Amino acid sequence: MMNKLLKSFGYAFKGFSYAAKTQLNFRIHMAAGVLAVAAGYYLHLDRGEWLWISLAIALVLTAELLNTGIEILTDIVSPGFDEKAGHVKDVAAAAVTVTACFAVVVGLVVFIPKIIELFK
Repeated sequence: MMNKLLKSFGYAFKGFSYAAKTQLNFRIHMAAGVLAVAAGYYLHLDRGEWLWISLAIALVLTAELLNTGIEILTDIVSPGFDEKAGHVKDVAAAAVTVTACFAVVVGLVVFIPKIIELFK
């Protein structure tokens, strides 16, 4: 039982590693997450603010991972050009964009007041 559980985590880390190595947008989102965490430490976020920032980072990375999986699967089942396959990829990419926009709004709501306080 425990061996099976550990194996499943291994597969998950393998997938994370694959995305980090092959997907530029995933690396960009990871870098943005690291910057948000660094800014959060510097600006002394409270517990609630950390929860929102953490949620935003997790949602964006999750959306990007799902988008990558959908793109790979679409390429397997439809190796040639197919308009509907293109729509599948576009909709998955749109989900990442919506999630990233949410993260930007969260970042603005959390960080702008903190930055304004720095300059007072």
